[in-house]
Amino acid sequence: MLYIVSTPIGNLEDITLRALRILKEVDLIIAEDTRHSHILLNKYDIKTQMTSFHSHSNESEVARLISILQSGKNAALISDAGTPGISDPGYVLIKHALATGIPMTVIPGPSAVITSIVASGLPMHRFLYLGFLPLKKGRKTLIASLRDTPHTVALYEAPHRIVRTLHELHASLGERPVAVCREMTKVFEEVFRGTLSEAAAHFEKKKTLGEFTVVIGPGTAIITS
Repeated sequence: MLYIVSTPIGNLEDITLRALRILKEVDLIIAEDTRHSHILLNKYDIKTQMTSFHSHSNESEVARLISILQSGKNAALISDAGTPGISDPGYVLIKHALATGIPMTVIPGPSAVITSIVASGLPMHRFLYLGFLPLKKGRKTLIASLRDTPHTVALYEAPHRIVRTLHELHASLGERPVAVCREMTKVFEEVFRGTLSEAAAHFEKKKTLGEFTVVIGPGTAIITS
């Protein structure tokens, strides 16, 4: 059995009792970064053996982990933060596990995109999630395609690109409402709510750390029944 276990996006108390039990009971924990995951496991005195699976893991590593699961072992897949598979290399292992008939279940929990959408104050009954924007090919086309999207849009961005991205979004989409969420659930949590140009000006003035979630309001008002 492969358990997909959601872990905290910041505050280590944001983990379910079921997740803690599974992490203690499985034969193996498959972590994106074992050094990072040790912080969580040490807090809850979890001694389960760990192995790594990350964006640079090759096909032989996938085959090794699938072989372990096929032998009857139970494993828990965790990412550095949040829900595995969401803009996360764990998706590759999930896909192969399903393709080979390995039983799988998801232990729900924290997700940066859901947390940020709720915190944004923007319409949240429908939204489009984009993950990280392409760095080059297709970037401008994708941003331009959002002009006619009548729903809230959420995307992730790195700190060294956040100002550039906000300027590009403003140039293409105009003065949309936006919430820029940083360090969610952590000590220095910040949610900036304003327009795209205001957000760009705000983050130009300060040194930015941590990954960002950008939540962009729809271009037209949405009326719900």
